[in-house]
Amino acid sequence: MLTEQERERFMRQIVMPGIGEEGQEILKNAKVLVVGSGGLGSPALYYLTVAGVGEIGIVDTDVVSLSNLNRQILHTETDLQRPKVESAVEKLQKLDASIRFHPMQVYLAENNAQEILT
Repeated sequence: MLTEQERERFMRQIVMPGIGEEGQEILKNAKVLVVGSGGLGSPALYYLTVAGVGEIGIVDTDVVSLSNLNRQILHTETDLQRPKVESAVEKLQKLDASIRFHPMQVYLAENNAQEILT
């Protein structure tokens, strides 16, 4: 069930044909894993967050470097040498504090995939 604040926040989505309150509740209860918070992961994470996906896992082993900043929109100069997962979660929580983020500074591999995906 959506709260009044969630209804107000997501009103532009809720009024779209095919989404409605039911669709927004599905997003709220969804879990998504994004592998990488760089050039493709950054915008994906922004849009998953602002769409209201309720739980987002982020897998990335890298740290922010200067050469990332022209294309990795989640990170800034103040994040240099920080783990990308920490930098990403810090920014994304400011967009919607109700979303549960799970930063994982590991490689996704065959030997840990089951653990990461559960």
